[in-house]
Amino acid sequence: MEENLKQLQSEILKIALYGPESTGKTTLSQQLASEFNTVWIPEFARDYLQEKWETKKEICTEEDLLPIAIGQTKLENEALQKANSILFCDTNLLVTKVFSDLYYNHCHPSLEKAAKKHKYDLFFLTDVDVPWEADDLRDRPEDRQKTLDFFEEALNHYNKPYLKLSGNQEERKSKAVTIINQLIKAKQLGFSSYDFIEMYHRKIDIDTVENQINYLKKGIQKTVLDRPAIINDGILKFTKEESQFFSDFFDENKTKLRLKKFVPASGAASRMFKFLSEFINDFKFGEESINAYINRKEDKNLPVFLVAKEKFSFHSEVIRKVKSIHPNYDELDKDTRDYWFIKTMLSKDHLDFANKPKGVLPFHKYKHHIATAIEEHLNESAHYASSNKKAFIHFTVSKEHQKSFETIVQKTKPIIEEKTKTTIDVRYSFQNESTDVVALDLNNNPFKDENDKLVFRPGGHGALIENLNNLDADVVFIKNIDNVIQNHIETITLYKKALAGILLQYQSTIFNYLKALHNETISKELIDEIVLFLREKLNIEVLEDFHKYTKESKIENLITALNRPIRVCGMVKNEGEPGGGPFWVQDKKGNVFLQIIESSQIDFKDEFQAKIAQNATHFNPVDIVCGLKDFRGNPFNLAHYIDKNSGFIVEKNKNGKPYKAYELPGLWNGAMAKWLTIFVEVPLITFNPVKTVNDLLKPAHQPD
Repeated sequence: MEENLKQLQSEILKIALYGPESTGKTTLSQQLASEFNTVWIPEFARDYLQEKWETKKEICTEEDLLPIAIGQTKLENEALQKANSILFCDTNLLVTKVFSDLYYNHCHPSLEKAAKKHKYDLFFLTDVDVPWEADDLRDRPEDRQKTLDFFEEALNHYNKPYLKLSGNQEERKSKAVTIINQLIKAKQLGFSSYDFIEMYHRKIDIDTVENQINYLKKGIQKTVLDRPAIINDGILKFTKEESQFFSDFFDENKTKLRLKKFVPASGAASRMFKFLSEFINDFKFGEESINAYINRKEDKNLPVFLVAKEKFSFHSEVIRKVKSIHPNYDELDKDTRDYWFIKTMLSKDHLDFANKPKGVLPFHKYKHHIATAIEEHLNESAHYASSNKKAFIHFTVSKEHQKSFETIVQKTKPIIEEKTKTTIDVRYSFQNESTDVVALDLNNNPFKDENDKLVFRPGGHGALIENLNNLDADVVFIKNIDNVIQNHIETITLYKKALAGILLQYQSTIFNYLKALHNETISKELIDEIVLFLREKLNIEVLEDFHKYTKESKIENLITALNRPIRVCGMVKNEGEPGGGPFWVQDKKGNVFLQIIESSQIDFKDEFQAKIAQNATHFNPVDIVCGLKDFRGNPFNLAHYIDKNSGFIVEKNKNGKPYKAYELPGLWNGAMAKWLTIFVEVPLITFNPVKTVNDLLKPAHQPD
């Protein structure tokens, strides 16, 4: 008996059509077999039961199910010899098993065992959203959704790889063809059916995964630096009076514009507390003094933190918490008190600061309250990202942290609105799961966790270009969540508005040129003027043989060069902060253009490249103002302006096993590589990031 139910093993890809009666399985099987030039196997039960009805006028009984299962298995095994690379199965033993449970509340053990063992590369669960078609054998037109749910429960119970197909015939066929082609590619890349289904549900495109794997296998070429961008060679510098002019220009023109402030805020504060986490993990409590630990680890950050911990805005909160856990806290020796202070602050069972987003942490101490970075950003938005007494601010957050953001906003927004006489609209978005990346082990195989599940990593902040792309705004101010201070709001406002004014002035000229280029009567003199503007104002060289082009080709070339999203980036003098900076870079065609480059993109083994990097005079503070619409007022598709070859390879470790993953081009470098770019020097006071918790001790973060 069991031998007759044995499924032959084969390299042939097997696709099972699975679902209740009258859900289009047969039609789809035929369509797909034709599409992929292969064979399909029909439902053995249909001919078997039709003959029984016609000859004996008898319907199906429980005793018929084993012969039907045996017949279906035989059809499938025979068809494997005829199929090319794919076999489509109109039905399978799991369908028979489910019908047995539905009709008889029982299933023969041999049938259930075989249904459980039979393997398919993919099940298509056919939905009940198609009309019921009656025939001699179909008898359950009612409760179709309930029946479908019963079928789906069996797939989940037996852990079968499946996807649901809905829609009309053509929609189902189109979806199925796309899915099968993607599955084939996923298998070729070494992924299982279960891996593919998880990627499919996350909406991760398999072609994108293939490209990422190629980067991981071959490596990513380092950026070729031509020279650092400096004042009068890539970086503009304005006096305070000139900055005031641009700020006023922005104020004069903003009433007709939709403004938004965009704040990347989804990352946890783990790096901010890294040296403290290392202390908790490595300190030999009870065996050594903290001073001995500091000397052993050569830790320069910990003594600064301990000496000044009373100056942190969160000090009182931590003290209250630690005393609730250790009532005798004040009686303990200093080392023990310091240890429990840090442990309580970081422990997942207590305050858990390192796993919270920076935005919700206590940043600044005012006379009557403690302010978070969220509150400071709301205040800033009212000062410079508002028009017509309305401000719009958009935070990118992790789903699990949105509630904590909302709680702070609900408490502080009314106070800021009353103080600034500005209504503030707050919105949130998440980093799209479709931008997650898969990891590979060091042998370039898909990296799995202890449960044999693919390991996914967030694609990096470059993934947020999608969030930015979804904003409906004329002008967007970008600033990191941690780059806010409690002092100098007037200075911050002046220079943010100045950057926006510079943007509007450049944009006005560009839009006028684009309108002229779309006019057939444009003169040669104006074309020459536009070429000069590209070279001298936008640092873009036209092609060497541009003068030989026809007028039509010149116009097309200039439109392509000008009709792009635009960004004005504030740059501060480099005072040793880690991170990226402004450079002139060279692409594969030899074109030289301005770009923000991260240190990880530079080949420091190359002496010439290292020297260029060392000669950099400015640092990127992620102080950016963007124009996201074209001269007709239509939004650009920002995905078209990404340099996909400028991503990163990161090496990580999970449960003691090393792996590597591709990280998307950074939001302000590779993701904006093909934008129009203007660099402007801004005062150092506008840049106050909190990379480590000790940065909160700097004067700009401390009370006056």
